[in-house]
Amino acid sequence: MSNILFIGLGNMGFPMAGHLARNGHNVTVYNRTSSRAELWVNEYGGHSTTLLNTEFPDTDAVLLCVGRDDDVRDILTGNHNLLSQLSPGTLVIDHTTTSASLAREIDEACRQHGLQFSDAPVSGGQQGAINGQLSLMVGASDDLFPRVRELTRAYTKAIQHMGPVGNGQTTKMVNQICVAGLVEALSEGIHFAQQAGLDVAQVIAAVSQGAAGSWQMSNRWQSMVDGHYEHGFAVNWMHKDLQICLNEAQALGIDLPVTRQVDGYYRELQQMGAGEFDTSALLYRLQHKD
Repeated sequence: MSNILFIGLGNMGFPMAGHLARNGHNVTVYNRTSSRAELWVNEYGGHSTTLLNTEFPDTDAVLLCVGRDDDVRDILTGNHNLLSQLSPGTLVIDHTTTSASLAREIDEACRQHGLQFSDAPVSGGQQGAINGQLSLMVGASDDLFPRVRELTRAYTKAIQHMGPVGNGQTTKMVNQICVAGLVEALSEGIHFAQQAGLDVAQVIAAVSQGAAGSWQMSNRWQSMVDGHYEHGFAVNWMHKDLQICLNEAQALGIDLPVTRQVDGYYRELQQMGAGEFDTSALLYRLQHKD
């Protein structure tokens, strides 16, 4: 059993922290909206805190699952300055999808405080978090990775050590690049089928077992056709992630034309008031274009 401080109780973090508590860890949670932390304690037990700029001397690990680079920086080295409150040897794992440069920045700050750091972004969405079936892409030293793997096993179905700090985040960028193209292609295929007067269910049955098949097709085509876009990962967050991908590509001196185009479509959805729809709402955009 470890003493864990879990920060960020959104759609992903709430069940992830719950899995840790149900697997015997002593979990203290923090959320910017304290009522969310109280709700978590009522469901899972454990403790909540409203302050991060206080000492956490008995904490073995700090896990974050928040929103943006600035949120991570504010918590760890900025206004809250949590790193200065932790005992040497404490493990800090960031599950947030951020830039690789931030991961390296936080790693250096952790070293200065005698702490250990790993970037470990996740894939699998809200349902994967609820079911404890997330995939982790880990950037960490060779000797630290086994500790990260053991600590996160409560909500992990697959975990891959990608190399040093920062490589977890760049791997997550690959994930988002691939997902963006897949969802747009599926949206265009469904839209084409509808406009051609085809039975979409029959079309999916015909093509899903071949080269066109994907997780998105198998798990999202029906909700897309039904116009239900409430499956967790929102357009607003995908746009944030794709901006990270495009900025990293620019730093590498490469072009990602499809990613750039699909990111533009997500911006259009935001302008249409659909920023809280899930990422499969690319079909909604095609159906409601002027």
